Amino acid sequence: MKREKMSSSRLSGMCLELALMLNAGLGAGEGLRLMDGESPVMEQMAGRVEDGAPLSEAMKESGVFPDYVCALVACGERTGRTEEALRALADHYENRSRMEEGILGALLHPVLLALLMLAVTVILLTRVLPVFEDVYASLGGRLGGMAGSLLTLGRLLDRCMPLLVGLLAAALASLAALLLSERLRRRLLAWWARRDRGLAAETATARVAQALAMGLASGLPMEEALDLAAGLQGDNQRAAERCRSCRERIAAGGSLTESLRETGVLPEDCCRLLAAGVRAGAADTVMARLARRLAEDSENHLAEAVARVEPVLVLVSALLVGLVILSVMLPLMDIMSALG
Repeated sequence: MKREKMSSSRLSGMCLELALMLNAGLGAGEGLRLMDGESPVMEQMAGRVEDGAPLSEAMKESGVFPDYVCALVACGERTGRTEEALRALADHYENRSRMEEGILGALLHPVLLALLMLAVTVILLTRVLPVFEDVYASLGGRLGGMAGSLLTLGRLLDRCMPLLVGLLAAALASLAALLLSERLRRRLLAWWARRDRGLAAETATARVAQALAMGLASGLPMEEALDLAAGLQGDNQRAAERCRSCRERIAAGGSLTESLRETGVLPEDCCRLLAAGVRAGAADTVMARLARRLAEDSENHLAEAVARVEPVLVLVSALLVGLVILSVMLPLMDIMSALG
């Protein structure tokens, strides 16, 4: 039976725990048992490692780890840097989990606000305006102008109320499903990644930088780190193609800085800093800092986008409510003045 892949947050926590176990001098099998001895998957992995299988092979056989996690752990085992590979994976998936939460918030919060705004507007038009119409009729007047047009719209919406309620219920059910289902959230994030423009492109660049930092920290040369980054891009084929194109340029003898810049893998300022890090023999350290900076910039821009959208929705909602109230109250004040 095919098992569900672990979430980014679970992968991050498990890789960090296992790295700490190795740092404490424990074997991988013993560490797996201490981490989650009651889990059948962990028990199976621990048994395979204790029987002499490499950790990467046990991970692959479990079916719950992505292929590139197993591949990176295998590279760490080959270079004698298994702990560093696990720590790099933990950092990568922690950053990825945080970025995924930010993207989901940027997509879901405005949608929820818009639904609430529409619900309030429909209630005003279909339930509140008819009350004022009765008041006007009792005073010998009638709603006209903007108020009359809004009342006509409200009657139309009232006739469509079953359809509107059904659409609202479907929208709320979809939001609830996204919050509860890991698979649906992954599909939504995959759709976001395929856009590869604007904030999505900036997020993709940050993910590439995180993948490169993870590969370099695990002892991989830049060419193999680019292959790893390409495999980590999932549905963003454009970002993966940029990584592969950069790898080909470097393999053909091109300079690292020019290849990264011309293929658009990293921004120009990041390429310059990375080139300095390579000359100083600290490429992995510089790449890790660049990855953190790009991830923070991406998260900040996402937060700024949400911060711009939400006030606009609130303002539009306030204007609609104010328009309904003023279109009704101003003529009513004139009638009351005439009667007085």
